[in-house]
Amino acid sequence: MALARDDTHNFSKTLCTEITLLAGLGVEGDAHQGVTVKHRSRVARDPNQPNLRQVHLIHAELHDELVAAGFTVEAGDMGENITTRGIDLLGLPTGTKLHIGAEAIVEVTGLRNPCVQIDRFQKGMMQACLDKDADGNLVRKAGVMSIVLAGGIVRLGDDIRVELPAGAHRPLVAV
Repeated sequence: MALARDDTHNFSKTLCTEITLLAGLGVEGDAHQGVTVKHRSRVARDPNQPNLRQVHLIHAELHDELVAAGFTVEAGDMGENITTRGIDLLGLPTGTKLHIGAEAIVEVTGLRNPCVQIDRFQKGMMQACLDKDADGNLVRKAGVMSIVLAGGIVRLGDDIRVELPAGAHRPLVAV
């Protein structure tokens, strides 16, 4: 649905018609590109931890839900690199591979943990990105994080093929 990147640590990212994914690094020209973590709060804790948040994907259905709740949000606004539609990103198990376009492959590492920056963007939005399931467990709806296994150019409108991991499925947790 949309692609975005930003070379600074802004909350929102700039829309573009293509991005280049670099194996083991992330989105070329994006502030979160790198082998080690680049998210400022995580760098403050331990700058040497591996970057499991190289590429951020959000489902457009979340944007639809937020707009219906009265928020103004469009692709790229929440800092995502790739906006999808029709893929249950939150229901994917850890280790799912997403084949994007002709060459790129990302591996889903976990859920994005909604943070205070979402409320700074629009007051009340962080709570709207959280929910509870039938058992009372916290549900994080702000998309998934991934690492780049195989690089390549991703173009607006490229297909995404889901490859589930073998063995027992491990539910996503915040990374």
